[in-house]
Amino acid sequence: MATDSVYLAIDGERGAHAFDEAMEKLASGGEMVLDLSSVARVTAASMTAMEKLATAAEEKSVKVALRGVNIDVYRALKVGRLAPRLSFLS
Repeated sequence: MATDSVYLAIDGERGAHAFDEAMEKLASGGEMVLDLSSVARVTAASMTAMEKLATAAEEKSVKVALRGVNIDVYRALKVGRLAPRLSFLS
């Protein structure tokens, strides 16, 4: 069975809207890689959007991997209990 991979660069200036757009691109199965290298910090709205994305991905059996995560973003994900629901790439 073939899996689909989606790669998206998340613009730090667009915040939650970028994660909402990523959720629209979720397909059943496969994986999604989000490049967060231009995201300096995570707002409350972005955390909410990322939580919705993680939930939708789990429902569709999509693995979400984050790339280019800085330490401040990682800490926010850890405190928000999202880190265990996502994968991290170097």
